Amino acid sequence: MLIVSEKNNTTEFRNEEALLDIHDKPSFGHWLVLSIQHLFTMFGATVLVPLLIGINPSIALFASGVGTLVYIFCTKAKIPAYLGSSFAYLVTMQGLMHQYGYPAVGQGAIVSGLVYVLVAWLISKFGSTWMDTVLPPVVVGPIIVVIGLSLATTAANDAMFNNSHYDLKFFAVAMFTLLITIIFNMFLKGFSSMIPVLLGIVCGYLVALAVGIVDLEPVKAAKWFSLPAFNVMFVNYDFKFYPAAIIGMAPIAFVTMTEHMGHIMVLNKLTKRNFLKDPGLHKTLLGDGLSTIIAGFVGGPPTTSYGENIGVLAMSRVHSVWVIGGAAIFAVIFSFCGKIAAVIQTVPSPVIGGISFLLFGMIAANGLRILIDSKVDYEKKRNLIITSVILVIGIGGTYLQFGHFQLTSIALSTVLGIILNLILPEDALSEKN
Repeated sequence: MLIVSEKNNTTEFRNEEALLDIHDKPSFGHWLVLSIQHLFTMFGATVLVPLLIGINPSIALFASGVGTLVYIFCTKAKIPAYLGSSFAYLVTMQGLMHQYGYPAVGQGAIVSGLVYVLVAWLISKFGSTWMDTVLPPVVVGPIIVVIGLSLATTAANDAMFNNSHYDLKFFAVAMFTLLITIIFNMFLKGFSSMIPVLLGIVCGYLVALAVGIVDLEPVKAAKWFSLPAFNVMFVNYDFKFYPAAIIGMAPIAFVTMTEHMGHIMVLNKLTKRNFLKDPGLHKTLLGDGLSTIIAGFVGGPPTTSYGENIGVLAMSRVHSVWVIGGAAIFAVIFSFCGKIAAVIQTVPSPVIGGISFLLFGMIAANGLRILIDSKVDYEKKRNLIITSVILVIGIGGTYLQFGHFQLTSIALSTVLGIILNLILPEDALSEKN
C-alpha cells in the first residue's frame, strides 16, 4: 500500500500485512518486550561462537549490538536485520587462536570487513542491475529454502542431544516449547500475538527448570557489573602482521556475502520491498563490513546477519527497525551486566531447538512463497535442474574445501545455482517444437 508522508509530501510504501512495519515505533513497554524477544533469539548462537574459539562471550555480545546499530545507520534505518557472531569463520579462527592467539583472529576479521567495504564501493560505482539477471526467482526461492533447512540439523541436535547422547527429557522439553509457541502464535490476540517466540522461550525455560536441566550456578557466580573482555590493538597487544590470518579469513568474506544476499532476499519477501535497490546492496554490504571491522578492533569474532531473527520477523509480523535497534542496545547493556547475560546463557539447548524448528521452517517457507508468487514453471527442465541442484547440495551439507578455506553448502549451492541459471538455455532440445 502506498501512503503519502505529511512531512515532505512524498509517497511511501507500507506493508499492510505487518503488524508493525519498518518505521512504525511501538510504545515503550511494547518496544522493551519485542526487543528482548530478539535478544533471546540471537543470544545462544552469538555467544556460542566465542566459546568455541576461546573468546569471552561478553565481547561478542557487545560487538553484535554495536555492529547492528552501525548497520542500521549505514542502511538508513530501512532494513530490520540483526547482526551476530558468524559461524563461517569458525574453523579458521580456531586454528589461528591455537597458533597465534586473538591478535591474528582480530586482524583476519578486520581484513574480512575491508573486503566487504571494497565490494560495496565497487557496486556503488558500477551498479547492481546485474542482480535481476543473476538472481531470478528460480534461483532465489531455492536458496532461501536452503538457508532455512540447512539449519534443520542444528535445531534437531539441540532438541535431542545432551552431551552427544540422546535424551528423552530434552526432546520432551523441545516439543513442549514448539507446541506452546505454535499455540501462542495461533490463538493469541493483540500485543501478545507479537511475542510468541519470547513467550515460548519463557514457558520452555520454566518447564526445563521443573525437570532439572537448567544449571543456575553460572548465574550465582556472575557479577552484576563487569566490563566486556575488550582486546584492542595498541592497548592490549601490539600490531604484528599475520599473513596466515589474511589468507585464511579474507576469502571467506565472499562466502558470507552470498549468505548476506540470501538473507536480504528473505527480508525482501517478508517486507514486500527490494532492499537490493533501496537502500542498495552497497549500503547493506558496507554496514555488514563495518560491523565486522569494529568486532575485530574490540576483540570479538566477525559478524553477519542472523536467520534466527529473520524467523522472528516472519512469525511475529513485527518488522520495526526500532525493535531491532532496541535489541542491539540491550545487547550492549547486557554485555556489561554479568548476571543478566548469565541468565540468558542458561537457556538450555532443547528450548532453543524447539523454537528453531519453527523459525528455520518459516525461513524455508518464504522461499517456497517466492516460487509460487513468481509462478516458476516446473514443466521446464531448466527450472527443475536449477532447483534440484540448489536444494540437494545446500540441504545435504556439501562443501568445497581447500586447506583452511571452506565454501559452505549454502555458498556452494548459491554459486552453482547462479552458474546454471546463466549457462542453461531457456528450453531443452526435447522441449523445442
